[in-house]
Amino acid sequence: MLSTIRRLPSCAASWISICRLSTSSVNNAETFYRKDLQIRQASPGQRKPIPKKDEPLGFGAIFADHMLEIDYEGGKWAKPVIHPYCNLSIDPAAMVLHYAYELFEGLKAYRGVDNRIRMFRPELNMARMRRSAERSTLPDFDGNELLECIKELIRIDKEWVPRRKGASLYIRPTMIATDTVLGLHVSPTAKLFVIIGPAGAYFDTFDPVTLLADPRYIRAAKGGVGAFKMGCNYAPTLMLGGLAKEKGCHQVLWLAGPEHYVTEVGAMNFFMFWKNEQGEDELITASLESGIILPGVTRQSILELAREMGGFKVTERDFTIDEVRKAVKENRVYEMFGTGTAAVVTPVDKIIYQADGVEETLNVPAKDDEKSLMQRLFKTITDIQFGRATRSGWTVDVC
Repeated sequence: MLSTIRRLPSCAASWISICRLSTSSVNNAETFYRKDLQIRQASPGQRKPIPKKDEPLGFGAIFADHMLEIDYEGGKWAKPVIHPYCNLSIDPAAMVLHYAYELFEGLKAYRGVDNRIRMFRPELNMARMRRSAERSTLPDFDGNELLECIKELIRIDKEWVPRRKGASLYIRPTMIATDTVLGLHVSPTAKLFVIIGPAGAYFDTFDPVTLLADPRYIRAAKGGVGAFKMGCNYAPTLMLGGLAKEKGCHQVLWLAGPEHYVTEVGAMNFFMFWKNEQGEDELITASLESGIILPGVTRQSILELAREMGGFKVTERDFTIDEVRKAVKENRVYEMFGTGTAAVVTPVDKIIYQADGVEETLNVPAKDDEKSLMQRLFKTITDIQFGRATRSGWTVDVC
């Protein structure tokens, strides 16, 4: 495997494993530093009321009192600044507004049962963010230094980390191109900022979702940027999401290529637990090698945990919707689920497949007990996130 990775271009190699790139910048002279962090506390009049215990949090709708902001110009980063949450001042000619020249990340901090605040594998998000920056021609940085700045931001607004069951603090780092000259070119200026806010449990229960699979539409293609977390991958999916809702579906199961390979569900990675055609129990998910799958942190964690569990095969490979259809008809599918930072896992109980003017409904078993592999994986991950269990290297203490 390693020799294969060395023969691939740098971007292709990064698709194969989320861990191939270090969190640290290759040239620390071009980064910013936590030691230079400047902090401007919000005044009493600028502070917002923290949501009450019974107040709905939603997802991405409420933001804490402070934000982190760092500008890039002249080939170097300015000193990082934490200041009161506010609107950005941006020129209408800024490249981000015209060419979707930006990237973002999504991660969480959790208040544990011991009242300590932890982050879940944030170094993987930092490494992925740096890969997205490289692909976007946005400036590189040291992921460890950004992580230290984010930790300080959380400490300042630690009272915004929810104390209620299943809730967390959502963290959204973003980098945008800010050059004000129209025309496609590499932007010599950029802005990196981080906003944070409390988020409720994405789904209150394990109620399963229904998916629409329509091969006329794709999320990403080989050679594109599907493996990177850029805004340009998300806005074009909204139209099909609307069509899915019209058909009573919650999400889209994205297919790719003339073979109709199964790729992702909504903005999540996709897993199927089944008995394969060789008669083996197997957990399968799409390979990263095509470059169209986002290398999710939850995806990687699920794969690592599943391989340790034993008793079934764990496989990363491209598989088609026809394989899924055949397995459903032969009652060989145990479970299907999506995975991601927002919900951790989301069960699937139905796929509506449209092709050549014909609509087919695939009913999928959705277990709701402790024997469910999905439930076992969910419990293991959330126990680690909320401090009910420990696993070396998987959490970072904040305060």
